[in-house]
Amino acid sequence: MKKLINDADTVVGDALRGIEAAHSDRVRVDHEHHLIIRADAPVKGKVGLVSGGGSGHEPMHGGFVGRGMLDAACAGEVFTSPVPEQMQVATAAVDGGAGVLHIVKNYTGDVMNFEMAAEMAAEEADVRVESVVVDDDVAVTDSLYTAGRRGVGLTVLLEKIVGAGAEEGRDLDAIVELAKKVNGQGRSLGLALTSCTVPAAGKPTFDLGEDEFELGIGIHGEPGRERKKLAPASDMAQMLVEPILADLEFGGDVIAMMNGMGGTPLLELYLMYGEVTKILEKAGVKVARNLVGNYITSLEMAGCSLTLLKADDELLKLWDAPVNTPGLRWGC
Repeated sequence: MKKLINDADTVVGDALRGIEAAHSDRVRVDHEHHLIIRADAPVKGKVGLVSGGGSGHEPMHGGFVGRGMLDAACAGEVFTSPVPEQMQVATAAVDGGAGVLHIVKNYTGDVMNFEMAAEMAAEEADVRVESVVVDDDVAVTDSLYTAGRRGVGLTVLLEKIVGAGAEEGRDLDAIVELAKKVNGQGRSLGLALTSCTVPAAGKPTFDLGEDEFELGIGIHGEPGRERKKLAPASDMAQMLVEPILADLEFGGDVIAMMNGMGGTPLLELYLMYGEVTKILEKAGVKVARNLVGNYITSLEMAGCSLTLLKADDELLKLWDAPVNTPGLRWGC
């Protein structure tokens, strides 16, 4: 195992120091609680947005803290949920008097810990907290980590759109409604050409032959729902698109994200995106907006995921609104 680290036990803290050094114009770092917080938080009168999860998915979540997206992100250890105390401190740090929304990916540890944090914030600081659970992965109904579907790539799109709504000054009830709308209209599916290695473990999370790939992988190095023989990119793109279109009726405009899992070059991601657009065009689905790149990763895993979000005028307007974070920036 080759890693650019000092020690497996200090990876997250060391990375947070690097984030602070690189992006102190937009974020500040609470090193005691492993939090990344918007530099000007709390913003008075604005709904605060808090998310988080295990590290190893960068730029998710800390890279999406800043104007137009999150107000704070909680960084757990690699592939491990943050603890309720982190979430409670983050909630208090971004409360501008309009309440706080927790954006939670559907993993058992994340859901449980965010629920506890919301209760603590309400009792100790009288902060109104609401939660939305993201569950967009069509690969599984239940898994080792979840009851129901996993929360994966749609989380990026949801944080951007909901962040824009909060920046507009929408109240907490409206923000919750918006988040639920996005979650209901988006689906994702991923595949892997390799597994990944958690620094503390020192070995791959699963083994794949040189001529194999996994369809339906999770973002914590979980194997997929099906192991297949390598095929041309056009065939693998079809394997990503078909289950998504079969799960939710898409027509008209979509926002599409071709996401890298951490170890796939952009050359291949753009190639895959081109194949996906050809399939969508034949199905009568128009890509109105897109992202291509690494946005929610699984350490150094080679592979990709596809997210499609049904987009109306409201969602496209919020998508186009200015954003200024380390991981996404436009209109500023």
